[in-house]
Amino acid sequence: MPPLTMTFLIDEQHDGKLLRQFLQENHISRTALTDIKFHGGALLVNGQPVTVRHVLRAGERLSVVFPLERTSDWMEPEAMPLDIVYEDDYVLVVNKPPGLATIPSRHHPGGTLANGILHHYRQQQLESTVHVVTRLDRDTSGLVLVAKHRHVHHLLSALQQKGQVTRTYEAICHGVIIEEEGTIDAPIGRRSDSIIAREVREDGKRAVTHFRVLRRLFGYTHVALRLETGRTHQIRVHMAYLGHPLAGDELYGGSREMIGRQALHSRALSFVHPLEGKLYTFAAPLPDDLVRLIKGAGG
Repeated sequence: MPPLTMTFLIDEQHDGKLLRQFLQENHISRTALTDIKFHGGALLVNGQPVTVRHVLRAGERLSVVFPLERTSDWMEPEAMPLDIVYEDDYVLVVNKPPGLATIPSRHHPGGTLANGILHHYRQQQLESTVHVVTRLDRDTSGLVLVAKHRHVHHLLSALQQKGQVTRTYEAICHGVIIEEEGTIDAPIGRRSDSIIAREVREDGKRAVTHFRVLRRLFGYTHVALRLETGRTHQIRVHMAYLGHPLAGDELYGGSREMIGRQALHSRALSFVHPLEGKLYTFAAPLPDDLVRLIKGAGG
């Protein structure tokens, strides 16, 4: 596939502006410019190479050509079935099954979603590495947003900070939640006796979770949740803090009597496309184990 190229038609508003300033205003970082300068990219005005000192004129066509990315040397592509919900030249949305890690770790260097995506890229002849925008825990199922290029990841991360990348989760919690909806605003930090577990603690980072009851079951509540922040294990920690740990989440006080993993699913994903400016929204149905849990609890 050809390298990522962004094209701009310069209007009267930007006539006389330095190219460097224009690029900064369009979220092209200094790191990206260094990559372009030294690793095979280009800045072209009307097809001719220029430097960041070029003075733009109305009517000029600017092309920013990003260098091809090298695939990760430490990560091997692995053929695996991928439930691809959406794909274009810039982004990929995948419905991840439970029990599959999103990215490799020291203890699990292979068999992850990222390994499968890398194989998918090889099939497309796309020279890139895997840029996960919305990572999920191994046992959490649902939609994952992936950028196909480093710069697209940068743009999506900026949009995420502005609240223009949103996710809605569904979970099955222990106990019956009386309130119809609510907000948990409680800081989260690492638990002092664990390198994995988190907890609500005064010296933690601010974390905000909004929840809404979908249905009440026998001994359980089916809820929808929306994150305002993105702390590690945020939903799991906050629901346990509320006194309603997720079913199957033994780390935070849940029981595996009805399900063998935390009952959490990334149900819906919305994002403003970083190059098109268009709003995209996708949804993934509840997986079979959550459907069985709901039915088993009287749903």
